[in-house]
Amino acid sequence: MAVITPTRRRLAGGLVALGVAPLVLTGLAAAPAAAHGSLSDPVSRVSACFAEGPENPRSAACKAAVAAGGTQALYDWNGVNIANAAGKHRELIPDGKLCSAGNEKFTGLDLPRADWPATPVQAGSRTFTFRATAPHKGSFELYLTKEGYDPSQPLKWSDLREKPFATATDPALTDGSYVFEGTLPQASGRQLIYTVWQRSDSPEAFYACSDVTFGGGSSGDGGAEAAPAPAASAPSEAEIDEGADKSSVEHHGHGDDDASTGARVTEAAPAAGEAGTRGANAPEPNGVSTAPAGGAPADVALAETGGSDSTPYLAMGGAAALALGAGALFLSVRRRSAGGAHRA
Repeated sequence: MAVITPTRRRLAGGLVALGVAPLVLTGLAAAPAAAHGSLSDPVSRVSACFAEGPENPRSAACKAAVAAGGTQALYDWNGVNIANAAGKHRELIPDGKLCSAGNEKFTGLDLPRADWPATPVQAGSRTFTFRATAPHKGSFELYLTKEGYDPSQPLKWSDLREKPFATATDPALTDGSYVFEGTLPQASGRQLIYTVWQRSDSPEAFYACSDVTFGGGSSGDGGAEAAPAPAASAPSEAEIDEGADKSSVEHHGHGDDDASTGARVTEAAPAAGEAGTRGANAPEPNGVSTAPAGGAPADVALAETGGSDSTPYLAMGGAAALALGAGALFLSVRRRSAGGAHRA
């Protein structure tokens, strides 16, 4: 029987440590970090209702949203997303569900009403602000509704102008918000700005509906006359901090469903005409796809996801530790074999 000497014990302990190290480092490197946020200027529908107070909103529209979907949607104002969108926004979000991104939790945001809190705007150059509670690389596209948009009808993709009027890729992050410029086209009365934020380090995308009024009007040409609506206000940092404890949005990755609130990770809804089925482009249930957006190699996604400059180094450290552990194990086996042969 072989004698286990102190030297062998130290060697075995070292091999265990070397074996565990790459697993730990790889786990750190691969841990995803979710991006979250919403347009704050012009303020999004969900942000405006959150600012009014989820438990007792002031406006009739926000009260109706709570009645339809509950208060959790407002506490989760920064989580209107599809985990595996990968640019397939029109394929995954059905008409009538654009503001909720097809997520039942946010169904109150899809209510067709002409009295949502709105932001006064005018055509021309404007600065846009997107409050990001978990910033990441990605691109923004902002679309304006067409003339004749009727806010009293469910919002459809065909209600939006074909091309975005403002785009930005990796804009500057200032005081926790992305800030970029755009030029609003000519329009009149009540309109809506639809924002898509597609991450480049993940298939995840975020969406926002911002109600706006041009020229002080209250309805779009051809639309139903709107009842007076309060001006929309973005939530303050104090309000964001105060409401964070009741949020079910996970800022450090899409984990399991939240047990305390019953909230689920957002999944894509079937596109129009595909109710009850999962198309080829639909995401896997309740999780982020392992395939990076745009067909990027897995190692590129690993280096990008998580938003930390240290992530690539963690990945390289894990690989190095793995190689070192394998080498030590090989030498140990070789020495043991040689010793056995010598004793024979």
